[in-house]
Amino acid sequence: MLAALDLACRIEAGELTPRAVLELCAEAIAADEAKIGAFVALDLAAAARAVEDPRLAAMPLRGLPVGVKDIFDTADLPTQYGSRIYAGHRPRGDAAVVAMVRRAGGLILGKTVTTEFASLVPAGTRNPRNLAHTPGGSSSGSAAAVAAAMLPLALGSQTAGSIIRPAAFCGIAGFKPSYRQIPTVGMKCFAWLLDTAGLFGAGVADVAFAAAAITDRDLRVDRAAPAAPRIGLVRTHLWPQASAAMHGALEAAARAAQAAGATVTELTLPPILEEAYGAHGTIQDYEAFRALAFEYDRHRDEIGQPLREQIDRAAAITAEEYDAARRTATRARQALPDLMRVHDVILTPSAPGAAPHGLGSTGNPAFNRLWTLLGTPCVNVPGLREGELPLGVQIVGRFGRDRLTLEAALFLERAIARHSRA
Repeated sequence: MLAALDLACRIEAGELTPRAVLELCAEAIAADEAKIGAFVALDLAAAARAVEDPRLAAMPLRGLPVGVKDIFDTADLPTQYGSRIYAGHRPRGDAAVVAMVRRAGGLILGKTVTTEFASLVPAGTRNPRNLAHTPGGSSSGSAAAVAAAMLPLALGSQTAGSIIRPAAFCGIAGFKPSYRQIPTVGMKCFAWLLDTAGLFGAGVADVAFAAAAITDRDLRVDRAAPAAPRIGLVRTHLWPQASAAMHGALEAAARAAQAAGATVTELTLPPILEEAYGAHGTIQDYEAFRALAFEYDRHRDEIGQPLREQIDRAAAITAEEYDAARRTATRARQALPDLMRVHDVILTPSAPGAAPHGLGSTGNPAFNRLWTLLGTPCVNVPGLREGELPLGVQIVGRFGRDRLTLEAALFLERAIARHSRA
């Protein structure tokens, strides 16, 4: 994989040029894109012209190539939202986060594959770790491109589990920031109270570096050794859905953290948080029925059957049910700070297990829904495995404590690496 932070530091030191990094990406794309299918649009020629700008090497992202999930508008590349309804669609402007990437000195290399309107309908991208397995969804192309060293960084989004789960399945870092920390203006909406833009990179320090560069926030965690965090180990009521390998991975992560000096204690979620898990689906589907009203009302037959049937069912959700779900979510958000009073972060699975075999499903987002609803920062921490397939564990922080969450995730990533070598 291409480690964004290392590449940026080498460019800053004059040991590497942005053009050389672009060439590495182009070589990997030429070698592997045909079998992985991570991109829906590429413009290497435009990137080759843009990389000649001498200002890039001094900008925060140092001219690093970035992939953009195809639900973010781009003025110079098609934006099709994974839907044939929008085949060939060319927006007049960039989404806010795309413009932020450009301002920070990132090169937009191409649009990465998304599932249809960032839903659950698989889009055909394959997992670079094993081509017979799903890379997850809906940010499948972004995660696969980073895992295959076609890109050092990529943008994704999460409404249920579409950053953390693909990162876990592909064995890379995924960062879902606090809700609305990265603007979603110009991003195709699925559920406006849930949709969150985020990032993929090779490791935790890479996504922290990129988030800092793009948002102009103090989010870098590589400049000093991370402090030992106080970790609450949370299994949730979904624990029986996790595989035996995931049970073992979570325990191994906890042991590694403790061995490195962290405090790890069991944490049981109160009933209101389990209630909130159920509220997620009500909010998501009620909003999707409205966010996709134009497509559903005028192009229903062109929507894939699974999503079409999901929206059919969503039409029956009443405003009263939606409002009740929102009230439940509010109570859960209010309860979380008290629950975490003596913990810095929560450790929990990123997914029920490793990436499922086959391309007929993007996997189960069960272990992500609650944290997306609560708007908390989440990081998939790579480094654990089940055979050749990665297993991801998730660090969850308090709302607005993104830097602390990233620091704890880096601590755990390094602890797992040391524990694996021991």
